[in-house]
Amino acid sequence: SFEGRVEVYHDGKWGTICDDQWDDRDAEVVCRQLGLSGTPKALSWAHYGQGSGPILLDEVQCSGNELSLDQCKKSDWGQQNCDHIEDAGVSCDPFTGTEVQLCQSDCCPFLLPPLAEGTVRLAGGRSPAEGRVEVYYHGDWGTVCDDGWTDLGAQVVCRQLGFR
Repeated sequence: SFEGRVEVYHDGKWGTICDDQWDDRDAEVVCRQLGLSGTPKALSWAHYGQGSGPILLDEVQCSGNELSLDQCKKSDWGQQNCDHIEDAGVSCDPFTGTEVQLCQSDCCPFLLPPLAEGTVRLAGGRSPAEGRVEVYYHGDWGTVCDDGWTDLGAQVVCRQLGFR
C-alpha cells in the first residue's frame, strides 16, 4: 500500500504519530524512508482511521531532506499531548520498506508488517550499523555475493537502511 496512517517502531512496539506540525515535508521523509516515489502528501485528523496503542511521536518537523524520521526535529519518544483522532497519515507511491508501516485500518501491534521483496538487513555484525548484507526475496532471507561488490553498492544499502 502507498497510503495510510503512519506508524513507527520504537522500543519493541508500534505506535502512531500525532499530526501537530505534520506537513508535506514530513510526508516526503516518510515516503523516502519507505523507498516510495511520487508526490508526498501529509494527511491529518486520522484520515486513515484512528490507531490504537501508544502515540510515540509529536511535533515532527522535517526539512524534507532527511533520510528518516529519526533525523527530523521532533518531541522525545512518547512525549505528546494528543489523542488518536490526531493520528498522522501519508500518501506516496508503491514500494514498502522497513521500520515504518502504513495502515488502512486498525494495525495489530503484535504483528510485524509483511516484508517487501528487496528489503535489506545487516546480520552478524557487532552493531546494528554493520554486518553481512541480506535481502528478502520470495519469503526468505538470502545473502549477497561479493563478486563485483563495490563501495557504491554499500552506499545504496546504507541509504536503504536509513544511514547517510
